[in-house]
Amino acid sequence: MSNNIVIHRINEIKGVNNMQIHVVRPGDTLWRLSQAYNVSVNQLIQSNQIQNPTRLVVGQTIVIPIVGSYHWVQPGESLYQISQQYNIPISELIRINQISNPNQISVGLRLYIPPKPRPTIDVAAYIDPNLTGTRSEAVVDEVADHLTFLNIFSYQINPDGTLSPPRIEQPLINAAYRHRTAPLMVLTNFSEGQFSPELSTRILTDEALQDKILDEAIKIMEQKGYLGLDFDFEYVGAANRERYNQFLRKAAARLREKGYFISTALAPKTSADQVGTLYEGHDYQAHGAIVDFIFFMTYEWGWSGGPPMAVSPLPQVRKVLEYAISVVPRNKIMMGMPLYGYDWTLPYVPGGRFARAISPQQAIELALRYNARIEYDFVSQAPYFRYYDEQGRQHEVWFQDARSVQAAFDLVKELGIRGVFYWALGYDFPQNWLLIQDNFVVRKRV
Repeated sequence: MSNNIVIHRINEIKGVNNMQIHVVRPGDTLWRLSQAYNVSVNQLIQSNQIQNPTRLVVGQTIVIPIVGSYHWVQPGESLYQISQQYNIPISELIRINQISNPNQISVGLRLYIPPKPRPTIDVAAYIDPNLTGTRSEAVVDEVADHLTFLNIFSYQINPDGTLSPPRIEQPLINAAYRHRTAPLMVLTNFSEGQFSPELSTRILTDEALQDKILDEAIKIMEQKGYLGLDFDFEYVGAANRERYNQFLRKAAARLREKGYFISTALAPKTSADQVGTLYEGHDYQAHGAIVDFIFFMTYEWGWSGGPPMAVSPLPQVRKVLEYAISVVPRNKIMMGMPLYGYDWTLPYVPGGRFARAISPQQAIELALRYNARIEYDFVSQAPYFRYYDEQGRQHEVWFQDARSVQAAFDLVKELGIRGVFYWALGYDFPQNWLLIQDNFVVRKRV
């Protein structure tokens, strides 16, 4: 058979570890992929949860579930160049592939590339039962083997200091323990469907109220089996910046007495003096000194009310993390990743129709339904496509695929940070979990 299918595989991705990412080209079929990569069609379907095995979308990514990867020799390539590309000694390439004449390797020759060692990281994910509903427990069971922490969203603080629980709680805690995943109680200043600066001020200016909140939170944690408390206070505001730090110092002292983790979720900043209510109340350096680890919310550049663009463009993510590293220990930094994308109806009008959140699997379904070709933006490291619906309206979709995930994982390795976390479970994305397993050893703390 022709090796064209393999020669045109994605070469722009760096750092692919054990498995391989193939980008579908015109004429590709699962059978041809199975022959080229020496895996069964069923393995490809099941690993990637491919919805329509008989029709692939041009530009769609397929993760090849093999131990190690393959490289097909391109015109003009030498073993030295290939060894440099994969950081493998030439002698190892020769030995593994039983090459008799290293000076004469033919174009199209398939070389086996052995897997690299995997670093150990923490992996966390938020779950909001309002999004996952009756599927919540099953969703946790499906992915929790790949998680260190499960952040259950959320306990909402009431003005009187009492706490309102999430819609579903104990089944999620129990599911986390089944997979040796540590459940974290998420505490928010969420009120009437949004984060409340007024509620933040009320809490952070009243020490007696803070004590009541911590008393109740610790009591709930002890009763229900939580192993840590995650503070997700947003739109805190500049006036409450130091007050929030002081509240966290008080909380940290009490939680550590009982052996609990303490963490915070912070807005994506690139400097200490970044303007805006969302940013000004979040003090990276202080939180880095106070808490055990921080969930940096490096997503929502592309958001439902804004213009079409990548949800988590890698250059912006890098800027946030590089600033974070300058003031926070690397072993406390968790990089945020979205498990969703958006479908915008064009033309975009500020204040107009909001984009619809979709999973990567739904994005592939849309591209298949409307015969759209998936493109890839190598600057933002994100896939996108456009299509026309039945009413003749044009849409633009940005989402996540195996390439964007791998690019983010490469950044984690490059920067040497603690790990990654996801917002939010319930958006189906099987390739992500394949690549977690491929790139990292997930630390378990239960």
